[in-house]
Amino acid sequence: MVLGKRILVVEDEEHIRKFIKINLEREGFIVKEAGTGEKGIDIVKTEKIDVVVLDIMLPGIDGFEVCKILRQEFPTMGIIMLTAKSQDIDKIMGLEFGTDDYMVKPFNPIELVLRVKSLLRRMDSPKEENQNIIVDAPFKIDKYSRKFHKQDEEVELTPTEYSIIKLFIENPGKAFSRDEILNIVWGYDFVGDSKIVDVNVRRLRSKIEDDPSNPYYIETIWGIGYRWRDK
Repeated sequence: MVLGKRILVVEDEEHIRKFIKINLEREGFIVKEAGTGEKGIDIVKTEKIDVVVLDIMLPGIDGFEVCKILRQEFPTMGIIMLTAKSQDIDKIMGLEFGTDDYMVKPFNPIELVLRVKSLLRRMDSPKEENQNIIVDAPFKIDKYSRKFHKQDEEVELTPTEYSIIKLFIENPGKAFSRDEILNIVWGYDFVGDSKIVDVNVRRLRSKIEDDPSNPYYIETIWGIGYRWRDK
């Protein structure tokens, strides 16, 4: 899975950037570096990048704006945000940015490697030869192309959003706890706040629900988690 995967580290503090690069290269990743958001965007536009590790506090345009630009132009790219403890997690994972995961500084480099691998697993799930198409009107998932449609219009999803919606639609009526979703989508090696599930669900609702403030398809099971409505 790691062989040939290209990671871009966008971090203005050189010693942190080099430290991240060394640990990723030890695992066999090809690592590119950028000290500014502008340079990071240029690299993504000229080279194939699978995952971007993106610091929020950057000179020039900040990580939020970089994430927004990358999501618009490369919706299926993996993005992991690096943040200080003082940052609001809701803002980091906010609807307008669309990052897949986040890590709070200071962090264990081994954990970052695990997060990158977990994200790549979500992005590289095997293409399935049988039953490629799942239809749950008005939605359709093409598991081979990893595309999601509502009423024949493609809905752009991040790799994490795609994994969650696929889990829901393949299991209509089943209640999933936040921990179950974390284990299935992020992996058992995930260490972090379960709020990441809630924020991704909010983003999904903003994209697929007719009225996100009064969701019909993704039901909240209070005190537990979420369920896809079984029609």
